[in-house]
Amino acid sequence: MKSNKPIVFLDRDGVINQDSPDYIKTADEFEFIPGSDEAISLLCKAGFEVILITNQSMINRGISTRSHLEAIFEKMRAGVAAKGGRIKDIFYCPHAPDEGCACRKPKPGLILKALDRYGINPATAFMVGDSAKDIGCARNARLGHALLVLTGNGSKALETLEKEQNQPDFTAPDLMAAVQWIIQTQGSSPQP
Repeated sequence: MKSNKPIVFLDRDGVINQDSPDYIKTADEFEFIPGSDEAISLLCKAGFEVILITNQSMINRGISTRSHLEAIFEKMRAGVAAKGGRIKDIFYCPHAPDEGCACRKPKPGLILKALDRYGINPATAFMVGDSAKDIGCARNARLGHALLVLTGNGSKALETLEKEQNQPDFTAPDLMAAVQWIIQTQGSSPQP
């Protein structure tokens, strides 16, 4: 099922919703970062499709359940839909860091699965995240653009990325600013 629209991969915690060191365990704890739902809607209205790529180790750590995670995703999708946007698909890694899976960011497994499922050209895709893992994942999957937002853990990630000499293609204060850059960049580059 090939996607003919340009794709933007988004991390969840710290990009779309407020993050917590104690994890977002239930739908009641999910709260949009102001403007993030409108930003996703703007992407959709500009002809992009949005796919969520997120580490959710709280599942295998026993902190929350898959049913709670699905309820969080439903609340997020409903909030985005209420603003006129749509999340095409969600790929998540339930594994803890010590499990050695191929899907936990910065490994590219989740993105590679999405690229394969939808026939996406990685060179034309964007990734927006708030962590060094997100930028690393985008690079490991050979995506065309990796963007860092300063919400969530973004400021701390920027320091890490500078030390690693792995600069994002663009650093934005929040998802709305990142989306505006993506739309502008896509408009000025050749279409696939």
